[in-house]
Amino acid sequence: MNDRKKLNIDYTVYETFLTKKFVNRKMYAPADPKKITAFIPGSIREIYVRKGQKVKEGDPLFILEAMKMRNSVYSPLNGKIKEVHMVSEQKVAKNQLLIEFE
Repeated sequence: MNDRKKLNIDYTVYETFLTKKFVNRKMYAPADPKKITAFIPGSIREIYVRKGQKVKEGDPLFILEAMKMRNSVYSPLNGKIKEVHMVSEQKVAKNQLLIEFE
């Protein structure tokens, strides 16, 4: 039984055996600037925006406390808040969606 697969790296095709971990990996997706996610697990301490609110680049969005440090998160763009997916004092996981822009 031949389980070798073809793998193209920089326009060179290789025949190799792929591990189960490699086959089941999460595919890369570029970051979406309209979605703000938690960059570290922690707790939401304060939320400064609400659904439908217009914000400018640099406006404060919320405070994420992690490892006894309060991290202020600011808007990366001008826009309107589509949805706020968190509440104060909520514990969040790394990469959890917190705010969406329209």
